[in-house]
Amino acid sequence: MDKKLPYVFVVGCPRSGTTLLQRMLDHHPLLAVSNDSHFIPKTVDKFGTAVHDQLNSDIVEFVRLYRRFPRLGLTDEAVYSAAEQATTYPEFVCHLYRAFAKQQGKPYSGEKTPDYVKRNPLLHDLFPEARFIHIVRDGRDVALSTLDWAHETKGPGRLALWHDHPVAVCALWWMHQTSTGIRDGKMLGDSFYCQIRYENLVAEPVASMKMLCQFLDFPYSQDTVEFHQGKTRGNTKLSAKKRWLPPTSGLRNWCQSLVGDDLLLFEAIAGAHLNDLGYSSSGLIPTESVLKTAEYCCHWWENEMHRRQLKRTKTK
Repeated sequence: MDKKLPYVFVVGCPRSGTTLLQRMLDHHPLLAVSNDSHFIPKTVDKFGTAVHDQLNSDIVEFVRLYRRFPRLGLTDEAVYSAAEQATTYPEFVCHLYRAFAKQQGKPYSGEKTPDYVKRNPLLHDLFPEARFIHIVRDGRDVALSTLDWAHETKGPGRLALWHDHPVAVCALWWMHQTSTGIRDGKMLGDSFYCQIRYENLVAEPVASMKMLCQFLDFPYSQDTVEFHQGKTRGNTKLSAKKRWLPPTSGLRNWCQSLVGDDLLLFEAIAGAHLNDLGYSSSGLIPTESVLKTAEYCCHWWENEMHRRQLKRTKTK
């Protein structure tokens, strides 16, 4: 195989198991997967169509100094070497990920940034040979994780609606992220887009990794399901991520922890999308008060998305 890099993007709504999947794929002997660098579309947002012109020092320096870029672990020398070998921004990124792969002693590399789930068309335009793995998780479990993780300066907690209706924001945010990723991913076709459910990954990790390896044209490696060996920590006060747990079912259980009006509100907003993805409903009937709140929150979300779209259009 002689593929251009980055070879694969791991995407999905944040809190859907992207880190678990990244760690599993990163332990394949042929593949190194970096973690949440974010810089690829940020550079395009900054420089626009200039990324398709002759590579210049402003773009190189923006990438080198971007706050999350150090996650690739590349030295300044490696960055400048990559720039010297490139004529355009996509070629520059290709050489950066080639250096990252070489640094890990592997021939192929990729990137896990959950939010790229909304940028599949852009990434495909930049890297037509790249493959996309989209991990999807039951939105109610995503909501439980998000409620513990997000705050006013992080994730969907930055939205004004979060203060009064955080569960509604979780539902709308999850629905927006997953539906956008699925819609855009299907346009890429089965050769470039693969969707996997988090629940299947943790329940049947070997079968899941065999399927993903086949998608990537890699031989299956048991290393992918043994990524945690020698790293798992016993401190139960730590998060599953920090404990380096193996694929483990039941870390979140919406049936037990998302109750009352919170569950009713989530399903009133995202119930149809849950069903479309094969997740069963609780069967509970929302109250009139919950339905009114859901309608208000959906209307707020539509207006906010429209406002943001207008802002993006004006800045182009």
